[in-house]
Amino acid sequence: MKAVVMHEFGGPEVLKYEDIATPEVGPDEVLVKVHAVSVNRTLDLVVRQNKYARTPPLPHILGVDPSGIIEAVGENVTDRKVGDRVYISLFVKSDDPDAMNLPGVGAVMFLGVNLWGGYAEYVKVPAENAQPIPDSLSFYDATVIGRHLATAINQVEGIGQVSDGDWVLVMGAAGGLGSAAVQVAKLNGCNVIGAAGSDERVQAAIDCGADHGVNYRTQDLAAEVAKITDGRGVNLVCENIGDPDLFTGAFNSLGRGGKMVTAGAHAGGQVQLDLWKLYLFQLQIIGEPREQPGGLARALQ
Repeated sequence: MKAVVMHEFGGPEVLKYEDIATPEVGPDEVLVKVHAVSVNRTLDLVVRQNKYARTPPLPHILGVDPSGIIEAVGENVTDRKVGDRVYISLFVKSDDPDAMNLPGVGAVMFLGVNLWGGYAEYVKVPAENAQPIPDSLSFYDATVIGRHLATAINQVEGIGQVSDGDWVLVMGAAGGLGSAAVQVAKLNGCNVIGAAGSDERVQAAIDCGADHGVNYRTQDLAAEVAKITDGRGVNLVCENIGDPDLFTGAFNSLGRGGKMVTAGAHAGGQVQLDLWKLYLFQLQIIGEPREQPGGLARALQ
């Protein structure tokens, strides 16, 4: 099969289009012909540059969010069949010593990070990782939805536990995860403030359903949020940027008892925190970069 293989770390030039052997499935696995795969800012670009927390063995194949059609199944597989349209979930259960233990999931390896991923014609995974997708959903849409919408559902509903009428501030509201969070919050009856770094992206967030927009590059974020919420602040901040110049404004936008849920730090991740406000306002900051069990299937349907 054809695959994009990296034999060293570095820029895009380390990615080589090569012929390699097509994987053979084990008894509990499926072989998927890849029709779409994302380019993930962290789990592709950062891994390629060897700046991720864990270094994959080389040679390596990136690609964390493939979608496609099952072409072969292992002898023990009964709930998937050849011809099924599927999205492949990232977390692969493993007893490898390098596996990461995730609460509620167990020990896992990451597809495209420390396991070969979807930058190839075919990828093999445990059958349980191949999540069915409806015929009405394109492979391209499934690849985006599987990563972002499932995580947004967890941010807003699972951790945020929003209620009808709550105020939600979404940072990076025009991006993949941000735009998904805007829509999930609106579906839950929330008042949504979409914050982005340009007027065009603010408008994109409003077009996605945000009730209000703030340009955090040209406006004082916390002051604008206070004005919009009549001084109450928001119940939930979805903060997926990790920019030290923006974090303080997002944090100061929280009202009493509010929560900040973070699922990204591509702008740096080293920020300052006002501990006085944290405990006096009884605030919570929660990190959660993934979907909850069941959330992925719900997002894809």
